[in-house]
Amino acid sequence: MRDGQTGLPPDGHARHIRSFVLRQGRVSNAQRRYHDEMMGRVGIPYTPSPLDLDAVFGRRAPRILEIGFGMGETSAAIAEDNPQNDYIGVEVHTPGVGSLCKLIAEKGLRNQRIVQHDAVEVLRDMIPGRVLDGIHIFFPDPWPKARHHKRRLIQPPFVALLADRLKAGAYIHLATDWEDYAERMLDALSTEPSLRNTADGYAPRPAYRPPTKFEQRGLRLGHGVWDLVFRRL
Repeated sequence: MRDGQTGLPPDGHARHIRSFVLRQGRVSNAQRRYHDEMMGRVGIPYTPSPLDLDAVFGRRAPRILEIGFGMGETSAAIAEDNPQNDYIGVEVHTPGVGSLCKLIAEKGLRNQRIVQHDAVEVLRDMIPGRVLDGIHIFFPDPWPKARHHKRRLIQPPFVALLADRLKAGAYIHLATDWEDYAERMLDALSTEPSLRNTADGYAPRPAYRPPTKFEQRGLRLGHGVWDLVFRRL
């Protein structure tokens, strides 16, 4: 049976609906320079074969995957505050990848890697089952128009794929500032039988997730932010 939302059939190899648009955004000179200098050191090229994460990081440690890290400020802050963990950030947009590369260099982070590729394909092809200790997806594109809702990343088939990559007891943490999307996220996570909600509905923001500047501005204006934290059974 082929899923009409993400295009993931049982074998997981059909073309899926992409949740992003590759925009021709301006890449600053600094972003380009750090991208060119750092991706050879911290970048993981996409390949349709499972990663050996111990070899990638040169150690065995808890592994957290982040999907869609934007400009990387939150990713770098979390990696800096938690050197005991290893982090893999997945992002398609070059300005954001270059920005995170710059932060990695400035902070001297040794526990952050980057895959510049479609997250669905990375999860499907590169991340083995039951290896992740956590997954972060903060403020994914809400695709607010009803006719575009099919492009939203958080759909039941993708949630099932995420859950399959988590170890028993590992967590998935989502956050959004769109209430309608928060409701759909809660439904998608709640209907996945292998996941359990850690809260009665939405969760308080965990201390490890620093609020972004955009989020803080929204909160001052009275906008809501919804966090969801579920664990793998």
